[in-house]
Amino acid sequence: MTTIFITGFMGAGKTTIGKLLAAQLHVPVIDTDVYIEQQEGTAISEIFRHKGEAYFREAETAVLQKLCTNERKLVTTGGGIIMKEKNRQLMKQHGSVIFLEADLAVIFDRLKDDTSRPLIQNQEQSRIQQLYEKRLPLYKEAADFIIHTTNQTAEQVAEEVIQRLKLERNGETNTV
Repeated sequence: MTTIFITGFMGAGKTTIGKLLAAQLHVPVIDTDVYIEQQEGTAISEIFRHKGEAYFREAETAVLQKLCTNERKLVTTGGGIIMKEKNRQLMKQHGSVIFLEADLAVIFDRLKDDTSRPLIQNQEQSRIQQLYEKRLPLYKEAADFIIHTTNQTAEQVAEEVIQRLKLERNGETNTV
């Protein structure tokens, strides 16, 4: 294993599960959103407000390129990183891509009080649903395997990921 990329829609549990996995696998975890905030010296919501989404997406690709090394690590990605073909290709070429899928109702519940996500601030559920439906095929296309997080604890999801990675290393089929 070199790099494990965790993808999924906002609220799917990428950060929480990524931290658990990194601790269990004894690898560093890097969150692309946090990395960008550190580089820019400001919050993502401010980047969106002052520089726009296109600027942020370019920063995301630049960070992803820096992280695509042979070093063992776990990368939790921003929810929209899969929108660019180049990003999907980079992740596929440089590691295992895990898509954490959650039911939209669960995502709505998890995000209802979250003010840190610029693409959902002041948005109706229909707008969030459209964004989710637009991204869903891309998450699936990029994924080496899909883990459904809806009815599982973070610990259960982390254990399932570890088991699937073992199967992948052993050359067994990873049907989703």
